[in-house]
Amino acid sequence: MRSIGDMARDSGLSASALRFYDRSGVLVPAWVDPLSGYRWYGPGQLEEARVLARVRRAGLPLADVRLLLAAWSGADTELVRALLDAHLRRLEQGLADARAEFSAIRALLDDRETPMTSSGTPTAAHVTVPAAGLADALDAVRFAVGTDPALPVLGGVLFDVEGDAVRVVATDRYRLAVGEARTESHARARTTALVDAPLADAMRALLGGEGSARLTVDGGRVTLETDGGQAGGTCLDHAFPDYRRLVQLPAGRRATVDAADFGEALRSGPVRVHEDAERPGVTYEVSVVRVADEDGVVTVLGEGEGGGGDEHRVGVNRDYLLDALAAGDRDRLVLELGAPTAPVVIRRPDDAGTYSLLMPVRLED
Repeated sequence: MRSIGDMARDSGLSASALRFYDRSGVLVPAWVDPLSGYRWYGPGQLEEARVLARVRRAGLPLADVRLLLAAWSGADTELVRALLDAHLRRLEQGLADARAEFSAIRALLDDRETPMTSSGTPTAAHVTVPAAGLADALDAVRFAVGTDPALPVLGGVLFDVEGDAVRVVATDRYRLAVGEARTESHARARTTALVDAPLADAMRALLGGEGSARLTVDGGRVTLETDGGQAGGTCLDHAFPDYRRLVQLPAGRRATVDAADFGEALRSGPVRVHEDAERPGVTYEVSVVRVADEDGVVTVLGEGEGGGGDEHRVGVNRDYLLDALAAGDRDRLVLELGAPTAPVVIRRPDDAGTYSLLMPVRLED
């Protein structure tokens, strides 16, 4: 017999993925300790787990995985081959369709003269901003900076200087955060600059005290000066998405929550293990939250609470929600939930320009 830890190490599936597949009825342990609930797997299940890890990495749907493993254990090689071949045909057809659609989109891109929002714009900006305000804005967005090497445009922080405000923005596709600091001087024209994460961190390190900081965007370079020093560098040569369009959401159900109490409810409350649709075999924990219309009370729902027709519940990555609460940096925060498919919004009651958006997780029931 193998423990779940041994099984995870030898199969290529994480322990949380093994628990997920157990609950899904895909790979059920040979024995579960009735006292501790600890899972144990039989000798023949290691091969099944390795097959499971491979087909999930290839994106085989869960329904087909169940059938394939049943055929595998019964030595029905004909059915196994048929399932693999059918999935491969779907992938090939899907790739052909995707290539055609992407080619059409690229043709449209070629016709566009300028991107939506460009770093290194020809206009220049020289503004003075309170150091504490800019530090607060950067702290509010740092958690949402992307780390996917395939999307370097999302690996930085956008500085958007316009009028009497500097907005900093970060997104990794699943999270988007906006922080705003009011300036002491007025920018004559809107200017944007996309800086990489290390430079943004170096700027933040200069903003530890009181006083003012001088932000300059000019000629594809951005520089921040304080009494403690200077940090600057070349803007990233990428077009950042138009975040102003992404934050145009219909009003949702709102509730003011005590950040500490709500965070504790999330950490100690029930979760669902969800498999990443883009990375088969990778799982994360999802909290299901609900805002009641009648009293604005936020509830963390357990398994089976709130049916599939409940339009007031939304699933969200628990770690992402906890990160957003911490970045909100207020004792009380406003939680806004729209439709189950709309982003969850975390706002500061006293700062309309600083907020976070989290993409919801699709719930199966």
